[in-house]
Amino acid sequence: MKALKDEKLFNLIREYFIEYLPKQHKCRPNTIRAYQGSIELLLDFLKSKNNIRLIDITFDMLNRTTVMEFLEWLKTERNASITTINLRLAAIRAFMSFVADCQPLLLNKADEINKIKTTKRETKPLIKYLSETAVKAVLSTPDSKTEMGLRDRLLLIILYDTAARIQEVLDIKLNDLRFDGIPTVTLLGKNGTPRKVSLMEATVKHLHHYLDVFHPNADIYADNYLFYVKRQNGNKRMTEDNARRRVRFYGNKAKLNCPEIPKDIHPHLFRHSRAMHLYQHGMPLALISQWLGHSEVETTLIYAHADTEIKRKAIEAATPEDSPLKQFVNSERYTLNDENTIKRLYGLK
Repeated sequence: MKALKDEKLFNLIREYFIEYLPKQHKCRPNTIRAYQGSIELLLDFLKSKNNIRLIDITFDMLNRTTVMEFLEWLKTERNASITTINLRLAAIRAFMSFVADCQPLLLNKADEINKIKTTKRETKPLIKYLSETAVKAVLSTPDSKTEMGLRDRLLLIILYDTAARIQEVLDIKLNDLRFDGIPTVTLLGKNGTPRKVSLMEATVKHLHHYLDVFHPNADIYADNYLFYVKRQNGNKRMTEDNARRRVRFYGNKAKLNCPEIPKDIHPHLFRHSRAMHLYQHGMPLALISQWLGHSEVETTLIYAHADTEIKRKAIEAATPEDSPLKQFVNSERYTLNDENTIKRLYGLK
């Protein structure tokens, strides 16, 4: 075997993984393997970048610039997640801190690498939703005196009342409806899990009127689709594209009298709107999560974050810069922290 070009580097690597981490730092095997993987990947990157063999790598090649290039390579070439990139950086930082302790002359190099900032997660845009005024404007737009208007009005009402996905609404069959006791509809979620959602009294009235017109002789236990379009060879389930066109049509029409309605609204906007309205009226996030059919409660946190961000912006906007109250404005109290989130998730707030 040919001699290493920089024995100091490889001796430190060996001491770090054989002595320091397992014996002095008492790290678990999984942690050591994760750190080994990161350093090994960095060395492979340096080999490829400089078109050299492993034994030719030196400490001079390991600096702030090459580490940043390595992190960018992880992102662009290996499609690594932000979490993975930050873990790789943490492993390199830890190793360089060890190097600085063992070799004080390399302190500046280690310090420069340790100054590399972790990659921040991209801030997710706040969800868009309609105000309750805007929802009422859209729901009142279809002309229920016509068959199409009657159908489309109920479609909009069901979308909002159930906060269901468009596919879930169009998959509703007559035998999914129950009017005995508390009126409910059974929806089939994305993962194939059914969930029952209660229907408001006003929705039930519209639904009965619709059934009288569109399903006059059908058995309530029939396997017919609730929403359908007429074709020469019979009634067919309404398609998602058709439903989206109808929603867009009524949204644009309602916008003429209600300017706050965004252009070209879509069915999922009713789902977000219903969830936000329920949250703003005090329903706990855990219940909203069940209502929406989320597989994880954390998914529902977007509504809490959106609501708190709106409050924060409202506070700042309502307080003039020259107001003596400006110094007392504490928008941080409207930002969710871990403890606050837990309380909200389990209905304590």
